[in-house]
Amino acid sequence: MLNLRSLLLLRSIGIGAQTLVIMLANYGFDINLPLIPLFLILGLLTGWNLYSWRQCRNNASNNEWYFFIQLVIDVLALSAVLYLTGGATNPFTWLFLLPIVIAATTLPALQIWTLALVTIAAYSLLMRYYLPLDYAHPDPDSDFNQHIFGMWFGFMFSAVTVAYFISGMAKNLRQRDRRLAEAREQQLRDERLVALGTLATGAAHELGTPLATMTIISDELEDEYDAPHYPELNRQLRIIHEQIKRCKTALSTLSASSGEIRAESGQAVPIQDYLLQIIEQWQAQRTGINFTQHIRSDNKPVLMVADQTLSQALVNILNNAADASPEAVSFHAHWDSDKLEIQIQDRGEGLSSLASNRLGKEPYSSKQQGLGLGLFLAHATIKRMGGNITLFNREQGGISTFISLPLEDLTTATRL
Repeated sequence: MLNLRSLLLLRSIGIGAQTLVIMLANYGFDINLPLIPLFLILGLLTGWNLYSWRQCRNNASNNEWYFFIQLVIDVLALSAVLYLTGGATNPFTWLFLLPIVIAATTLPALQIWTLALVTIAAYSLLMRYYLPLDYAHPDPDSDFNQHIFGMWFGFMFSAVTVAYFISGMAKNLRQRDRRLAEAREQQLRDERLVALGTLATGAAHELGTPLATMTIISDELEDEYDAPHYPELNRQLRIIHEQIKRCKTALSTLSASSGEIRAESGQAVPIQDYLLQIIEQWQAQRTGINFTQHIRSDNKPVLMVADQTLSQALVNILNNAADASPEAVSFHAHWDSDKLEIQIQDRGEGLSSLASNRLGKEPYSSKQQGLGLGLFLAHATIKRMGGNITLFNREQGGISTFISLPLEDLTTATRL
């Protein structure tokens, strides 16, 4: 679409330049030109250009063959103008090269060679069939100088066009190829996430019954071995009971990741309360971590839906930071009416070049017993919410994880 717009803009400039040259030749160099047929051709080309602009804005035509037809019409219009102005003797036959250069930059081989053959045929016919230029005051030296000037002007116009418009079209193609590569990469990540979701669903189904059985047995054992008579055993049973609850919470998270659960009971909570709740739950699991937090906002408290998958993603990132440096983990959060920004920092060994290339694209872990799923799923969750996550090495050592989330989908319309 961008290349088509560039072509239509180039055609508009070309129509203006041809009109200027025709007027200059007729009234400045005393060359009698058939003005009515020439302006009729340029008028028809202008009408077609306006129609094409309208189609382009409506996204009605956006394919290679439509672009090819546009170039063929340019060749035919130029041939008609050259036929009335000296044919192959006209110094502006340079302009035949422009459609071929544009086609070579933007179109497949079939359209390129077809356009080249059409252009060669048009040029060959103009060597035999054309209306000679009618000079009002014939002068061989003056005519030759005018021909040289025309060649210079045609070359200059072609050079500027190639340098500006053609390079722009090539840039558009490179951008398109990059977007296609990014789309293919995203598709591969999505396919992997679907596979993980399928495995997670199967695991949730298989674990549900054993966990329910373990819950019943642990409750019965707690009742049988009461705290006054069996304090140590009762304490260990409570630990087992809490771990079973954590496993059930993890299974709920698996359901949430498949879209079945949007939030914890669908409650809307202030962002600050939501973040503090995540931190509290995480610290209950990871005791003994030297942790600092900085949470602030420039606005009034904002309500957001407490998304379970986002909570799990933040917990996974905090766990990675704690594994890397238990002695120093920091959590920074700031938000306004548009976005929420979170930064989690540690003082571990940092990212290797291999990790930087693979993180977020596929499961990867530098830990000996790690599966690499936590950070991979955290990337997927944040991307699904329209946010961005970036990991980079800190100058003081360690990793800084920066998360940016748009609040338009996470907040409610109510402001406290």
